[in-house]
Amino acid sequence: MQEHEDSIAERGVPERFNSHAYLNVLDTSPAEQLCLIQSTALQDIRTSAERHYPHEACGLLLGTLTDKDWHIDEGREVANLNTERSADRFILDPEAYRMVDRELRGTGREIMGIYHSHPDCPAKPSPSDLADAWDSFAYMIVSTYQGHAVDTQCWALNTKGGKFREVTMQEVMV
Repeated sequence: MQEHEDSIAERGVPERFNSHAYLNVLDTSPAEQLCLIQSTALQDIRTSAERHYPHEACGLLLGTLTDKDWHIDEGREVANLNTERSADRFILDPEAYRMVDRELRGTGREIMGIYHSHPDCPAKPSPSDLADAWDSFAYMIVSTYQGHAVDTQCWALNTKGGKFREVTMQEVMV
């Protein structure tokens, strides 16, 4: 969901996002999945990204899976444990992950993926994002510039698991 395409182009993209290492994590073929996200969940994720700027925010995408599509009904913020490089890296709190996983058991809902922000960078995955990615998870990235969420994109690993494909996001009004 590109909210302010002009503002991203105006600010420029850090050179590293044009490097071979960054471009090599992307598969440009279309993903088969859809990410249907409730408007309230999307707003909560964007607010989390803005609140943590200039550091990376992170959290869990909660909802249900039907066929191959993700239906996200909640973005649950989780602490970024990376204190040394929080401006460009995140470490999701594993204990918080386990607690949410236990909470959801038997509810019909589950952890569908992870969101995080890229302060002053595009909403595109990095090599470190790829290194930590899991199959079948949705990865939502929020680009924040000067404290404002300007772009949100969803990604998933391709069938070979070696690169990210962009997933079409559709906001669902509730």
